[in-house]
Amino acid sequence: MNSKAVRRILASPPPVARRGPISPAAQWASISSAASSSSHTPQTKKLRGTALNSSLAVDSRLNPAILDDGFFANRSANNAPSDPNPNEDSAQDAWVTPLRQYQKMIDSGTLQGDDHQTRIIQKLQDLHNQLISYKPPQIPDAPSSNTLLSRIFSRDAPIPTTPPETAPKGLYLYGDVGTGKTMLMDLFYQTLPPSVKRKRRVHFHAFMIDVHKRLHAAKIAMGFHGGDSIIPVARDLAREASVLCFDEFQVTDIADAMILRRLLESLVNYGVVCVMTSNRHPDDLYKNGIQRSSFVPAIELLKTQFEVTDLDSGTDYRRIPRALSQVYYSPLTPETSQEIDKIFHALASEEPNDPPIPNRKLNTWGRTILVPESTSTVAKFDFDDLCGQPLSAADYIEITKNFNTLFILGIPKLGMDRKDLARRFITFIDACYESKTKLFVTSEVPVFQVFSDDPTEQAHHISDHMRSVMDDLGLSNDVVGSSSMFTGEEEVFAFARACSRLVQMGSKEWAETAGLR
Repeated sequence: MNSKAVRRILASPPPVARRGPISPAAQWASISSAASSSSHTPQTKKLRGTALNSSLAVDSRLNPAILDDGFFANRSANNAPSDPNPNEDSAQDAWVTPLRQYQKMIDSGTLQGDDHQTRIIQKLQDLHNQLISYKPPQIPDAPSSNTLLSRIFSRDAPIPTTPPETAPKGLYLYGDVGTGKTMLMDLFYQTLPPSVKRKRRVHFHAFMIDVHKRLHAAKIAMGFHGGDSIIPVARDLAREASVLCFDEFQVTDIADAMILRRLLESLVNYGVVCVMTSNRHPDDLYKNGIQRSSFVPAIELLKTQFEVTDLDSGTDYRRIPRALSQVYYSPLTPETSQEIDKIFHALASEEPNDPPIPNRKLNTWGRTILVPESTSTVAKFDFDDLCGQPLSAADYIEITKNFNTLFILGIPKLGMDRKDLARRFITFIDACYESKTKLFVTSEVPVFQVFSDDPTEQAHHISDHMRSVMDDLGLSNDVVGSSSMFTGEEEVFAFARACSRLVQMGSKEWAETAGLR
């Protein structure tokens, strides 16, 4: 039997509790929750060493008040891991640190701790402590002119070729789906010391879209004289953030690979401290990619300038059955259409000054996306509007950036003849998941199974690789079926991850915390 720990997709912890009044839309909880009548007693007993992943055992009704400074005032020193040199600077006690916040979330019952993840939190704490005293180097201004004479006689500051001696090493956290990567990233970012004034946390896919736009603008600015467009982009990024957090770092195409090799090196040389999460060890990035040898220096940079940390605890984190909220409706009948219309109009009518309008226009990358019906926060699409035309990841990110709740109607069962639509739908699901968007759908079959084969033929088509990936994600054939539509390693993983995310996005926890921005 394979000894590798089997993972399940886990819900991220609830977002940081917001101060101030909550809008009516934010008060919309899960609809017709299957577990709404269950009671819960917050758990205050410490749960160290339990065989549960801390990023999954989340009670949806516990939104931690992260900045509660007095939380640890009466705690015994023996009850929780402490920060190094707690009395060294009384000012440091005034803000929350990764270790303190992690322990608080365990004690409140929001998380269930495990010893391995506590050790990872200690690494975040160590970097936190280094950042308190770190003074990033001053980033030079962009040259005022790009003419030939100005470049010849320029006295601009030299471009750094090595990292600053005082810069802490970055962190590269990798592990399977369900190991708590996003939760750890959020916890670290939310507890950065107040001395860090310039910071940015971004999903890596959105970051690369931003980089491509900046590179395009830099090339235009340089004009026919040409020049290295990566240096000014790296300089601008460094001016904007001295701490840069990437979630789900990955390299899938030659264009990104060639950019990243130089961009990462330049960011590190400008003194930017990067923390990133990934599903893969650096050695496995861009594996079998075109001209991978040109990307190898970037891999070596990650291994030398970052502390590479495996999040695999060796514990079997099977997915716990989760209470589903009524956000997915099937099959496609008049009754389901009426029900979903009621929900849409209930949400869309909460703000009288923001009624639904037809054909709202979104502009992205020089294109116009028509939104069939929407308010400023809630939008409704037919499946063909989203996936029946050639939209890209950038388009889906733009949609989820503008609307925190989306209704997708009429999702058909997707077979081999609709593989392009299936790929776009997977990209759309990823955009919704990464932006914490609340999703309501109607579909021909249960939405988890829109990619699946005919059950009678399933046993003949599913590959060993597909079985392995689904097992690693804690997916059951009974829940999502299996698909022979996807064959390559990346395709199979994307399919299985999309199914796993759909299961999570249909949960009570997701419905109660998603869409609150």
